[in-house]
Formats: sequence, structure tokens, C-alpha cells
Amino acid sequence: MAHIDSVTLEVNDLSTARSFYDAAFDLVDRLHLRETDAPTSGFRGYHLSLISSQPGDVNALFDAAVAAGATVLKPVTKSLWGHGGVVQAPDGAIWKLATSAKKDSAPVSHKIDEIVLLIGSDDVSASKKFYVERGLTVGKSFGSYVDFKMGSSPIGFGLYKRSALAKDGGVAPEGTGSHRIAVHSDLGEFTDPDGFAWEPAPVSR
Repeated sequence: MAHIDSVTLEVNDLSTARSFYDAAFDLVDRLHLRETDAPTSGFRGYHLSLISSQPGDVNALFDAAVAAGATVLKPVTKSLWGHGGVVQAPDGAIWKLATSAKKDSAPVSHKIDEIVLLIGSDDVSASKKFYVERGLTVGKSFGSYVDFKMGSSPIGFGLYKRSALAKDGGVAPEGTGSHRIAVHSDLGEFTDPDGFAWEPAPVSR
């Protein structure tokens, strides 16, 4: 079963990005940073979700991100599916903080139970076929959404219609230039139909 080891975000200012992530989220070795001046504008076509086990943890992560300099795209709210909000880091990456739980059942912490990368695709069916041909197994698939089975992978992965993903993140769907993200896995090196780069896992931590 495919394994996503980590992701690398490409940022304008390495020092600022490191300071933000050190203060906002404890992602250990699942998140890497590298400096770039590759042009980019608007929606970069993805977001990363941090899933926690209870609302209090989501609130704590959200508040920590905002205090560290994130921009609020969607304030934390309760909904039929659970509790969550969306922020944009100073480097431009969009982070969704969420839980399906309705109430707290333990002391509040900054614990993250799961990280999920959702890529916005212009043609979900074509992208789904592309990834299946590279060894990924579909877990759930309905309409414009695909969730792949990632087994023990520390990072989950799915596809969503680009316009729908942008709406979910609270931004306009338009965007050009670099996605500013690389996915590290055991699938080898390639670029998907939407221009997202996949690379081998970094040798050094």
C-alpha cells in the first residue's frame, strides 16, 4: 500500500516559515520547508487538514496558528459534520483544522491525530485513474471526491474538484504558477495531471 512520508512546502522566507510552524503546529518530521522564488498567485490547488479528536484541540491549534501569524479564512464553527475552521499560513499554505466530535472528552491539547492532503483536480476522474495506475487503492469515491486507502501512512491523501476545494477553504478558485508543495512517498518521482510534484522521501531529517 502506498505510503506518504511527508510533504515539503516551498516558501519565500525560510526563517519566517520555520518560526510560524514551530509556534503553530507540532508536525515533527512530516513537514519540511525549502526556499524558492517560483512565481505563484491565488489558490495553489490544495489544502492540508489537521484532524484532532475533540473541539477543544481544534480551537487550541487554530488559536496558536492565528497567534503565530496565520490569516483566518474561515473562523471555527460547529456544523452537522463536526467542528472546524481554516487558516492560511504566512507562506500561503491553507490549513484546515477539524474534528468530527461534538464535545470534549479529555483535557485540551495541541494533539494532531491525522494529517490529510487534499489536491484540487480539474478532472477528478482522470486524476483518480492516474493514481490508481501508480498503485494507490481507492477507499471512498463519490461525485467529485476521492479518498485513497493509505494504510499506516502518516499522511492521508485524497482528490477533490478544484472549485469545491477552494470553496471549502474559503478562497477563490483562480490561481497560477507554482503549487509550492512536493509530496514525498514510496511511489517514485513524477508529476500528476494537475502539476503536483511527487518526490522520494528526504534522506536526512
